[in-house]
Amino acid sequence: MTDSRIPADLPDHIQHYIDGAFVDSVDGDTFDVLDPVTNKTYTTAAAGKKADIELAVAAAKRAFDEGPWPRMLPRERSRVLHRIADLVESRDARLAELESYDSGLPITQALGQARRAAENFRFFADLIVAQSDDAFKVPGKQMNYVNRKPIGVAGLITPWNTPFMLESWKLGPALATGNTVVLKPAEFTPLSASLWAGIFEEAGLPSGVFNLVNGLGEDAGDALVKHPDVPLISFTGESSTGQLIFGNAAPFLKGLSMELGGKSPAVVFADADLEAAVDATIFGVFSLNGERCTAGSRILVERSIYEEFVERYAAQAKRVTVGYPHDPATEVGALVHPEHYDKVMSYVEIGKTEGRLVAGGGRPEGFDAGNFVAPTVFADVSPDARIFQEEIFGPVVAITPFDSDDEALALANNTKYGLAAYIWTNDLKRAHNFAQSVEAGMVWLNSNNVRDLRTPFGGVKASGLGHEGGYRSIDFYTDQQSVHITLGGAHNPTFGKN
Repeated sequence: MTDSRIPADLPDHIQHYIDGAFVDSVDGDTFDVLDPVTNKTYTTAAAGKKADIELAVAAAKRAFDEGPWPRMLPRERSRVLHRIADLVESRDARLAELESYDSGLPITQALGQARRAAENFRFFADLIVAQSDDAFKVPGKQMNYVNRKPIGVAGLITPWNTPFMLESWKLGPALATGNTVVLKPAEFTPLSASLWAGIFEEAGLPSGVFNLVNGLGEDAGDALVKHPDVPLISFTGESSTGQLIFGNAAPFLKGLSMELGGKSPAVVFADADLEAAVDATIFGVFSLNGERCTAGSRILVERSIYEEFVERYAAQAKRVTVGYPHDPATEVGALVHPEHYDKVMSYVEIGKTEGRLVAGGGRPEGFDAGNFVAPTVFADVSPDARIFQEEIFGPVVAITPFDSDDEALALANNTKYGLAAYIWTNDLKRAHNFAQSVEAGMVWLNSNNVRDLRTPFGGVKASGLGHEGGYRSIDFYTDQQSVHITLGGAHNPTFGKN
């Protein structure tokens, strides 16, 4: 009897993709890939090391130095990107079942990831055609203009939460601007990344432009960061890994774009629409299994509505449906990996000493195996508590009261992170003033996390370095060369005449 959870035609083995061909590691090494519902190995993946990265980078560099891709007109590259987008979108159902099975993401939240990924390619396909660069004139004297040029081989290191869609955030602009790439996907979730090769081949991307090396961060990722022929590294992941990459890239003076961790506040004032705020903050921390960098995992609530909010929030959290990832009724599935499950559960135990447990606090009933955590809510959490300060990256939330706008702002800013913030109030003046004062790269007012691809995405403090999205991505993946032309007589000081 077949298990209905398991997608058809799962690969027995996942390979690298280098210079247009699927290959195993040079040393033949592999690593196990686990199903997060059972924590059993369901496939193996080639374990990339320095030698594999060197082959991938060499292929990407050849494609950049000698191939057609960087030399194509923007319109020609745009056509390829639009074909990629159409192919990605057509694979939505297949991608969703693979992503759900591999990462534990509920199937209803995995559906649509391909459409979002396709839109990333369409956006940058259109942007490079419509883009205009600066020109500055001094009439009769000087003309100055800017050439924008692709930089070379971009190293893309991606996380295990919604991996395929987040890979598209980097692949879209990197390829659109004429670079070649080496992608190192997260080792916990290599399954969906293996779809890219077929999509790119079918769309007509030249050989060597896209390369993929699977492997552990300390092996493949480290080699990619330290490779002298990779001038750009775009990384999404936790802040401690970002610090390592920053240090390892420094001797090479590489361009870095790093979207790192978060401990984002959701601030609820007494005049807010309470029902909308509860719904949004429930979704904001429990969707995607709580494994989202922009999760509003610290909820700050004005004291006059605090008890009512906590009561309503806890009751709703208890009603969130935990289930198997393939079940359409599931709202919270299985965490990605047993290592991560152990980390989240350790924070749940810490939280029991730091706050008042009002929902969850352990395994959900009926799930004795796998990486399942009941949606967990702690109230009355002190600002110096570890569950207030440290990123948990799971379905765990801390709720803390405040008495004034100034106290709310101080609490919101009282972490090393600064990725996102969510403000709930019907006072327009307060909303805009608070948004300007909060230390966060992105702020949503009376809204959940809704992305506009034209806007900058990134954080401040320990949450990142640089921004991507819109022209910020174009800026990161291109060199801007200033060209100056004298239109009148040359105004040169004269040295050495006497």
